[in-house]
Amino acid sequence: MNLMITNYENEYRNKLISGEQAAAMVKSDSTVSYGGFILSPVYIDKFIAQRVNELTNVKIQTQVYPGLCQAAWADQKREHIYFTNCHFSPGDRILHDMGLCDFVPTLFHEHPWVLQNGHVQSDILFFRAGAMDKNGFFNFGIANTFLKEFSNQSKIVVLEINKNLPHCNGGLNEAIHISEVDYIVESDHAPLMAAPAVETTETDKKIADILLKEMQDGSCIQLGIGGMPNALGKMLATSGLRDLGVHTEMLVDSYVDMFEQGCITNMKKQVYTGKMAYTFAFGSQRLYDFMDHNPFLASYPVNLINDPKIIAMNDNVVSINNCLEVDLMSQVSSESNGHRHITGTGGQWDFVYGAFHSKGGKSFLCLESTHTDKKGNMKSRIVPYFKPGTAVSVTRNMVHYIVTENGIACMKAKSTWERAEALISIAHPSFREELIVEAEKMNIWRKSNKQD
Repeated sequence: MNLMITNYENEYRNKLISGEQAAAMVKSDSTVSYGGFILSPVYIDKFIAQRVNELTNVKIQTQVYPGLCQAAWADQKREHIYFTNCHFSPGDRILHDMGLCDFVPTLFHEHPWVLQNGHVQSDILFFRAGAMDKNGFFNFGIANTFLKEFSNQSKIVVLEINKNLPHCNGGLNEAIHISEVDYIVESDHAPLMAAPAVETTETDKKIADILLKEMQDGSCIQLGIGGMPNALGKMLATSGLRDLGVHTEMLVDSYVDMFEQGCITNMKKQVYTGKMAYTFAFGSQRLYDFMDHNPFLASYPVNLINDPKIIAMNDNVVSINNCLEVDLMSQVSSESNGHRHITGTGGQWDFVYGAFHSKGGKSFLCLESTHTDKKGNMKSRIVPYFKPGTAVSVTRNMVHYIVTENGIACMKAKSTWERAEALISIAHPSFREELIVEAEKMNIWRKSNKQD
């Protein structure tokens, strides 16, 4: 990187192109990468969509596209665009249901390694960044992840500038210099997508209350997204707990609540001490405003934040994530329902493993004990076995704690029948007898243990 360039504004103007010109760079038989999450190039994507019928055999790869990828949507017969994604957003899920998107199984912390070792080829990388600063740098804003490594491995790098991105201070690889960029597109500066408001249910509050009892002063926390983590964050904010640390894959709104109440100091954790460390964020505009130029926060690439060995270097890590179903063998599914893919592994595996190996650490996988299907029937989320095609996100060997609104169950050092017994005890009461019968059929329940 040449930092001797003195007139960055001239270089900026020389590299400036329109969205149409950027889209025209995509050729048949090429591989195109989009920056993931909020850094997906939604402005340029619209112009690529207009060219779909001119192209053949173009692969577009990304992660968590915010909304609906227009290029993939424009090719309803999938004759021109091959769209792949390693973690689904709601829009990606729609495309997958239509046969217009394929899922790429992955462990989030391995992405940079996968890129470094040539497993992903990219002819062009398009991604959003914030406005250039006086030193010629473009900040990645709220999605550090593996973007710098992606830019290093791509033949052509095109930035889509959106001035609404907050400037997020980083510990490493939070920005790219203009000398590393080939072209720049000034977008329409559309507002950033915000996470939809999720209403906290009574069940969420019950689960959060159980988890709160597992926390202590100085805990280093990782929260996922959804009603339950949001409820827990609000409870933590008023719990009286102090000196909490944050080492998390995703930064969400509940951390703002905890910060404002003085719960978080980050001074008791061993890695990135004094900083709220994360690799990406998704939440409300309130969260994005909180992150802007905030020296209390630091973004890092995902191979540092999500590396289980680094997670485990912190003491008293408490990892809290949601899942979809748990079977009586204590296998956990967090990403699919049968052959219908819903989301992705993300960093769940990383934090389950890392938290357990932390001194005093605990990993919790949480789910409501039931759900209601489209016909209005109540179904148990603790099941005898998964539907064919359901992906196992966390193996039974790794699982630490499972939590429902009915209680908490530790899986470590338990036999298969002890695990089944513990899981049935936190299932919804309406399904417990049925689960016992199924466990007996599967030879993982001792009849002598059956409770009256």
